[in-house]
Amino acid sequence: MQLTVLGCRAGMPADGQPSSGYLVDTAGARLLIDCGPGTAVALSAVAPPSSLDAVVISHFHSDHCYDLLPIGKSLLNGLLEVQGGPPRREGEFRPVPLYVPSGARELFDRWGALFPVTTLPLLDRAFEVAFDVREYTPGESFQAGDCAITPQELRHVLPNYGLRVEAPCGTLAYTGDTGVTPALVELAAGVDVLLAESTLAETDRSDHGHLSGADAGRVARAAGVAELVLTHFASSEPEWLSHLARTAADEFAGPVHMGAPGLTVAVNRTVDAVRSAQR
Repeated sequence: MQLTVLGCRAGMPADGQPSSGYLVDTAGARLLIDCGPGTAVALSAVAPPSSLDAVVISHFHSDHCYDLLPIGKSLLNGLLEVQGGPPRREGEFRPVPLYVPSGARELFDRWGALFPVTTLPLLDRAFEVAFDVREYTPGESFQAGDCAITPQELRHVLPNYGLRVEAPCGTLAYTGDTGVTPALVELAAGVDVLLAESTLAETDRSDHGHLSGADAGRVARAAGVAELVLTHFASSEPEWLSHLARTAADEFAGPVHMGAPGLTVAVNRTVDAVRSAQR
């Protein structure tokens, strides 16, 4: 399994970095997890959207889902043949499964009607044709290729679901956006890599729900993970990132990686002894 960070910024893109977007490749699947603004461009540089076996969205804040529409329209472009334009893509069209929290269909109906292209109405049907929309239920696993994906409800101002991705080659847990909650340890228990948001310099005591670097490190230690990747940064200032990395490492003895566009991390099954040594 390989994790590729496409974007790692909290909120809107900044400093040339897209918002949250993560590509997961295994022997039998290619998954896109979240797709904030800027992710569509970053994805197109490494893989065509048509190669995706699934897109999975943790929650409906714009920095985690905004680029669903351009990715959907990119998929539809291959179905179009415009006079004077490129030839239509050959081969059978396959809608990409899109796994989302419940209640998304009404949102997609409104969203898909924005920016109509009256001369090419197919482009207004991203959520009807390009994607096969499937609403998931917390705690119930679903399959995408060789990956079993289990959503876990966490603590955020908007319903957010951490994602546990299990394949024969490795196991990854992703927090989405969340405050501190015991459910994080359950989500990440024993995984090879924990991809954790690290938005704040200190623990969030509000009702909004975000993690600090130290929070992420404590979760990684308590869950017995092998490696920790921090992401969802509010700033790219070196001092800010250094503080997050240092405070995470103060709590977690294993490798700590700082997310950055283009970063790749191998997610390989590790022996239990490695995890035990880090507890």
